[in-house]
Amino acid sequence: MIEQAPAKRLPAFDSKVDRIRPTYGFEDVSLAPGIETVEPNDVELGQQFCGIDLAIPIIAAAMDAVVDPGFAGALAKLGGLAVLNLEGVQARYDDPSSVLDRIAGAADDEVQAVLTEAYKAPIREELVAKRLDEIHAAGSKAAVAATPGAARKWGPFCAEHGADLFLVQSQVSSARHLASGYDPLSLAEFTRFMPIPVAVGNTTNAEAAYRLMEQGAAAVFVGVGPGAACTTREVLGIGVPQVTAVADVAGARDAFLRETGRYVPVVADGGMRRGGELAKAIAAGADALMLGSPLARAEEAPGRGVNWGMAAPSPVLPRGTRIKVGTVGSLEKILVGPATVSDGSQNLVGALRQSMAALGARTLRDMQQVELVYAPAVATEGKSWQGRSR
Repeated sequence: MIEQAPAKRLPAFDSKVDRIRPTYGFEDVSLAPGIETVEPNDVELGQQFCGIDLAIPIIAAAMDAVVDPGFAGALAKLGGLAVLNLEGVQARYDDPSSVLDRIAGAADDEVQAVLTEAYKAPIREELVAKRLDEIHAAGSKAAVAATPGAARKWGPFCAEHGADLFLVQSQVSSARHLASGYDPLSLAEFTRFMPIPVAVGNTTNAEAAYRLMEQGAAAVFVGVGPGAACTTREVLGIGVPQVTAVADVAGARDAFLRETGRYVPVVADGGMRRGGELAKAIAAGADALMLGSPLARAEEAPGRGVNWGMAAPSPVLPRGTRIKVGTVGSLEKILVGPATVSDGSQNLVGALRQSMAALGARTLRDMQQVELVYAPAVATEGKSWQGRSR
């Protein structure tokens, strides 16, 4: 008989798998009815967003296939706000039409080279000033976006030339950026000397959002990788499903309000295609909704039925792609109807209004209080006949 040594007690190992928390996207949750309903016509969708009056909580993404001055005017007439990309084709070309035609018409295996070439042209001050004038002439407030590296130059310039809102937008926004070889943008200093509101995006983290608010952010945009034309989640492996991300940042907003008395709007940016998803984003805590690809399908959009991510032109590591979304009708049809399809992709605002009414929410703040339930079966329960009929 071989005598065995007594077993040694192994130390406890800390596994990251044990610390993985559940997170939720739009497909994972549903909205639970309460004890009240209201008339749809009594639902109020308006708000003041960074000093700008919005009749509907819709913001158009700063994407070249979505926003140009004409589109900004069309959306303003419906009560929303469009954001122009200061580093896009509108600021590089006197007439971007031919460039947009080339991007839309390029073969799939050539489009990356076409995008890279199109964005090599320099950004021109006179064109930035001209686009701001054109947006105002179209009847819209002028909201513009730039990456942190370009914000230091273009922020003061745009404020001087009539911009109403400046969005500092990057792949992942943080309260502190560590860098060697250059002086990164200090958000606290930037918001202090800018004479117009400065919004910041994008984040998914509550603590980061709180610190951005402390540094003067007028609004915080939420979403890393959920957009239809974005490939950040595939290329870099980064992202948090939108319902959880929005809820976390909304929690930071509420905490900041309690501490300071200042309310900082939260914008859900990306991942929404249908009315139900807009409703879920508001219920998760969003104050406004930034849409890209759903609006790129409008006749007024400059993209010719395609859309591409803002990082798609990168010559070394594109984190966006060109997608074909088609052109389905006017911007009015997409946002306020009447819808001619039953999949929820048209009359988005009407669907949001109807959802709020059914849940007893008269205002957007009320909608933020409705119950969200974990409901992975909500999209398939009892729907087998729909699959057979399509």
